[in-house]
Amino acid sequence: MNSILVVSKEQEVFCIFLSCFSSKSRIVKAHSKDAALAMLRKKPYDLIFIDLEILRESGSEYKTALQPFWHLFPTAEIIVMFSQEMIREAVKVVKAGANNYLTYPINLDELRYITESIHESKIMQSELDYLREQFWLSDALEIAQTKSLAMQKVFIKIRSVAPTISTVLLTGETGTGKGVLANLIHRHSNRRNNQFISVHCGAIPDTLLESELFGHEKGAFTGAYRRKLGKFEIAKEGTIFLDEIGTITPSAQIKLLQILQDKTFQRVGGEEIIEANIRIIAASNIDLKKLSEEGQFRKDLYYRLNVFPIEIPPLRERVEDIPHVVEVILKKMNKFHSKEILDVHPHVMEGFQRYSWPGNIRELENLIERAYILETSSILTPESFPSELFESEAPSVSIKTDASLTLAEVRQQSIEDIERLYLKKLLANNKGKIKDSATAAGISTRQLHKLMKKYSFRKEQFKSLV
Repeated sequence: MNSILVVSKEQEVFCIFLSCFSSKSRIVKAHSKDAALAMLRKKPYDLIFIDLEILRESGSEYKTALQPFWHLFPTAEIIVMFSQEMIREAVKVVKAGANNYLTYPINLDELRYITESIHESKIMQSELDYLREQFWLSDALEIAQTKSLAMQKVFIKIRSVAPTISTVLLTGETGTGKGVLANLIHRHSNRRNNQFISVHCGAIPDTLLESELFGHEKGAFTGAYRRKLGKFEIAKEGTIFLDEIGTITPSAQIKLLQILQDKTFQRVGGEEIIEANIRIIAASNIDLKKLSEEGQFRKDLYYRLNVFPIEIPPLRERVEDIPHVVEVILKKMNKFHSKEILDVHPHVMEGFQRYSWPGNIRELENLIERAYILETSSILTPESFPSELFESEAPSVSIKTDASLTLAEVRQQSIEDIERLYLKKLLANNKGKIKDSATAAGISTRQLHKLMKKYSFRKEQFKSLV
C-alpha cells in the first residue's frame, strides 16, 4: 500500500489524487511545509507531492528547503508540482535532489506513471541494496550508508578491492575518515582474522621511524639494548595502514620500496632477510604525485603505492550525508554516556549544511561531543554550539507565516524567536554574567533567570564567547 502526502493549498489537487488511486492507498493532505513536516514526525510517507510555490516560501535554497524532509525520512521520494511557466525553477529543484516533477493541470495518466515508475525503481534499488549489504559485515552497514554519489563510488571501489591483495592509496583532506575506511577494507578482506596495524607516520620522529616500522637488532644504535620487532613484522599476514605516508624519510622510503617490490625487509642493524607477507594501505592528505615531481618523494615508490587509488571527498561536498553522520555520532555518544540525546535542532542542521567543515568529519564529531556535554535537553540546540557555526546565516529573524495558525499564535512565535536571539546575544556580550546581563537588559536577575530557563540557556555556555 502506498502512503502519499500531498502538500498543496488547493483542495482540487487533493481531490485529483483521491480519484487517481484506489482505497488501498493512504492519501493525506497538508496545506503548508510546516504542517507536512509535523505529519512526517508522526509517521513516514512513501511519496511526498509538494507544490513548488510552498517550497519557495521559506526563501532558502532548494537543497536547504528539502533537507528537513530527508532528515525526518531519509528515503522519502519527493515530487514537486508546478505550472508550466515555472519549468526552470522545477529543474533546479530536481537538481537539488527532488525525485521527479509533475505539471499543472495534473494529468491522471502522468500521475499514475510517475507513481508506478518510482515504485518500480524503489523495488529495484532495494534488491540492489540487499545484494550490496550481503558484502558488508553487519556492524559496518552504518558506515557504508550514504546518499552522496561521490561516496557511493568510494564504497563501490572498497567492495572491489577489499578481497584482493592489492596495495591501496587513500587520499583526501584531514578528517575525512581515511583510517576508518582502511579498517573497513581490512575487515572485509581475506586477512580479516589477522592483525590490523595502524601507524601515524607523521607522529613518529625521523630518528625512530625506521626502528618503529622495521624493528632493530640489539646494539644497532645507542639505546638499542635488545631486539625490537617492527610494525611490519608484528602485522605479519595482516594489514598495515601507513597514515601520512608523505612524511617518511628518504631511507624509510627505500626500505618500503623493497617491501613492495621484493616482499622482504631487514631490521635496522640486522642482516637477516625477513619475508613481508603483508598488505599495505597508505594514506595521504597531500598530493604525493606533486611531491614526487618536486623530488621530495620517490617516484618509483609513488607508483608502487598508487596501484589502487581511492579519493575521499571532503564533507562540504557530501552535505546530504550529514544527517546520517550526526545520527551515527549521537548513537556512539549515547552508548558511552548516561545521556540520551537523539536528535539535533533543525536550526543546527541548517548551520551544519552551510558550514564549510575545514576539519571534515573529525571536526563535526568534536563539535557534537562538545555540544553533547553542554546540552541539558533531549536534542542538541543552537546554544550548545559555537556562534561561528551560524555566522554565514542572515542576521535577520525568520518570521513564521503559517496561515493555519491564528494571528496571535504567529505573533507569539515571532516574539519568542526575537527574544531567544536577543537573550543569546546579551549573554554572549556579558560572558554569561547574570547581574551584568540583567542590568543591560533593564530587567531583574530573577526575570533573566526565568527567561534563561524558558530557552534552556545556562551561563556556562557563554563564558568563553565574545
